[in-house]
Amino acid sequence: MFEQYVVDLAESDETQIARVGGKGAHLGALARIEGVGVPDGFCVTTDAFRRVVAGAPALGGLLDRLAGLDPDDRDALRTLSAEIRRTVEDIELPEEVAAAVTAGLARLGTGTPCAVRSSATAEDLPTASFAGQQDTYLNVVGPAEVLRHVSRCWASLFTERAVTYRRRNGIDDRAVQMAVVVQRMVLPHASGILFTADPVSGNRKVATVDAGFGLGEALVSGLVDPDVFAVREDRIVSRTIAAKQRAVRPLPGGGTEEVELGAAERERPALTDPQVLDLVRLGRRIEAHFGRPQDIEWCLDPEAGFRIVQSRPITTLFPVPAAADEDNHVYVSVAHQQMMTDAMKPLGSSMWQMTAMVPMHEAGGRLFVDVTARLAAPASRAGLLDIVGKGDPLVRDALETVLERGDFVPSLPDPAGGAGPAAGAGAGGAPASVDTDPAVVGELIERSRASVAELAREVRARSGPELFDYLEEAFEEHRRVLGDPLNMRAIMAGMEATWWLNDRLEEWLGEKNAADTLTLSAPGNITSQMGLDLLDVADAVRPHPHLVAFLQDVHDRGVEDAGFLDGLGELPDGPGVRKAVEEYLDRYGMRCVGEIDITRPRWQERPGALVPVILDNVRNAEPGAAARRFDDGRRRAQAKAQEVLERLRALPDGDRKAEETERMIDTVRAFIGYREYPKYGIISRYSLYKEALLGEAARLVGTGVLAERDDVYYLTYPELRDLVRTAPSGAGDRAALAARLGELIRRRKDDFRAYEALTPPRVLTSEGEALSGAYRRGDVPEGALTGLPVSVGTVEGRARVVLDIADADLEAGDILVTTFTDPSWSPLFVGAAALVTEVGGLMTHGAVIAREYGLPAVVGVAGATRLIHDGRRIRVHGTGGYVELLD
Repeated sequence: MFEQYVVDLAESDETQIARVGGKGAHLGALARIEGVGVPDGFCVTTDAFRRVVAGAPALGGLLDRLAGLDPDDRDALRTLSAEIRRTVEDIELPEEVAAAVTAGLARLGTGTPCAVRSSATAEDLPTASFAGQQDTYLNVVGPAEVLRHVSRCWASLFTERAVTYRRRNGIDDRAVQMAVVVQRMVLPHASGILFTADPVSGNRKVATVDAGFGLGEALVSGLVDPDVFAVREDRIVSRTIAAKQRAVRPLPGGGTEEVELGAAERERPALTDPQVLDLVRLGRRIEAHFGRPQDIEWCLDPEAGFRIVQSRPITTLFPVPAAADEDNHVYVSVAHQQMMTDAMKPLGSSMWQMTAMVPMHEAGGRLFVDVTARLAAPASRAGLLDIVGKGDPLVRDALETVLERGDFVPSLPDPAGGAGPAAGAGAGGAPASVDTDPAVVGELIERSRASVAELAREVRARSGPELFDYLEEAFEEHRRVLGDPLNMRAIMAGMEATWWLNDRLEEWLGEKNAADTLTLSAPGNITSQMGLDLLDVADAVRPHPHLVAFLQDVHDRGVEDAGFLDGLGELPDGPGVRKAVEEYLDRYGMRCVGEIDITRPRWQERPGALVPVILDNVRNAEPGAAARRFDDGRRRAQAKAQEVLERLRALPDGDRKAEETERMIDTVRAFIGYREYPKYGIISRYSLYKEALLGEAARLVGTGVLAERDDVYYLTYPELRDLVRTAPSGAGDRAALAARLGELIRRRKDDFRAYEALTPPRVLTSEGEALSGAYRRGDVPEGALTGLPVSVGTVEGRARVVLDIADADLEAGDILVTTFTDPSWSPLFVGAAALVTEVGGLMTHGAVIAREYGLPAVVGVAGATRLIHDGRRIRVHGTGGYVELLD
């Protein structure tokens, strides 16, 4: 009878999480590692928890109420969770449960002081550590007190912080069970925490030790500052010895007390250097066993040495790309370049890798480019730093931080033939002459359209292995179109002309970012046109209040699929509006937020995502706003060009300067709009790839190999290709394959949820160090948020923090604050007064469109969506590159 309610720690391992919880399973595994000491003890199992809560029928109703609470109603959550805890604590323990626990205590020895510790089934997991979310009680003496504290641990499953943490990690309250670990109490000289990777920088080769005297509760509660040691390759590389005023020590009869330390003890290190190194070696052994960096709680027993009382994965570290060698590598984020820093599902990241112009490496659901070789040679290094610095100074700063260490990146000679074109991009005098005939752009667009049309014909005529054979050819064509020398020259012509104008006009006229005005309403920008065309859709809706009301209802009900268009077409005047929406989708329906991830739903799949933007345009814009806005921008650009040229001619050598500048203005006007078209071509192709791959997924569902069509998103492209080519025909073989795939997909869904919670760094090293760079400027007012100026002007207004375009609700004069803005956000720009983003560079999509619309913008503002509260008044300095928070 006792065995089902109590399990000895020595009999527990990682296969028994459902029975002994995360902490119990990890402690059992730790006890099996040679040389790792774990205090004796036992687990009160989840069987006991279920037996106990079964005796409280009212608990089910309370959990139903908890599941129905508004997640933002903190007061209701606090009140209800307290009621649930009281209910659990008041349940009388069944006799057989109490007897099992008492017998376990007898095996430890009568009167043995114990630590009573929660061990939930959703705890100490690779994707969610639950550190500090449930309760631990130290130095508990006697069976009655242990039983009482076991009940308190069960109840702590429903603390406000634990419930909130579960919701943030997508874990159902009813799905979690609670075991309790009861261990012999260690009466330590010192205790603390060991991280086998630096929890701040992420460096996997640096371990950090926090140490203090007495029980670890003093450190965990923040009662004292710990001594901190950093260890790299068996050598202490830094130490900070704190003035430890207090310690927490056990009382003889149970419980703990806070004591003052003597003057001599306060300044003495809690551990000697040899002890620190011994502890880190122990931690490396534990890390090797679990296969990932660990957060380890330890105690130093004066007689028995180090005792490990907990080890959990460090869940906040950003993963490191896999490498085929042991060399040092430096990776630059693709996510920041593409203005989409959300995690990508495996099919999405692998499709981008298959079609990219350079090799890319996946980690944490994001992609990175290895730039180590470019950094190693002086000339290619200079070119790389120049080009990335123009786009995003934070990337350059992060790379320079790595280079300043001197020994991480090897030094290699420049390759024969020079450093390549990137080394000189944007540097020196005027860029080489490029034909500014608009026919060049027209020719490129026609080539792209023809290529996309051919792709549509071919993929729709194929299926099965034949489709994948063709896609290999299609990916080659994809890269050929992007790598077309004329395409690259056209892209670089607009960018280099922008840089040249900004540099020279600041040098000659003292005017910053003059190109921002000179590029207003540049012709041929497909992304800015996308925003203006949605203003025209709003013009079709605005005269019909009943249609506005219909769309408002669609938005309020959260309808996103295309079904609402049928209802729209059945209303008076509805067919014309439906036609306007459908024509918009015909041209732009392949786009969506996060569009580089092929798994994201396109607007043509969920046109309701556009409804809130259409409604904003109906409210905030006047009829004909699109044409007026474009014409106004063009006039302002022409006036600016005339003004600049007149001022230049008045300077010494003014005719030459004016002539060069006029040529650059012509170049930037001819080519900067085309900067957006290649991305439009990519996404047009992606829409067709997706259509074809989902067709194959549907066939796999039909044969029972996949459970759901969208499960294909959690396979990589090569896996899907091989699956289609080799799928078994026999029912038994298909069932076995489906079971294996189901398990793989479940794991990947868990991984994806964990990746979603991570913030990708701009630069990442093979040692795991994550660097985001810093602005090293002294010209920003105190208290202002620093960023990169990408579109001139100063605007003051109400901040609207928008994390999802579907939640947009802008009014005239509002300032849009968000994480990133890929091209799909452009329709929202027409209703904003200014733009602030956390991610971005001078030539990223959001910056280019902001300039074309004349929208003051500051990008690369770290933590903007957290530091700027929705509704607060702010002032955006688009010329100076900072944001002031106003009272």
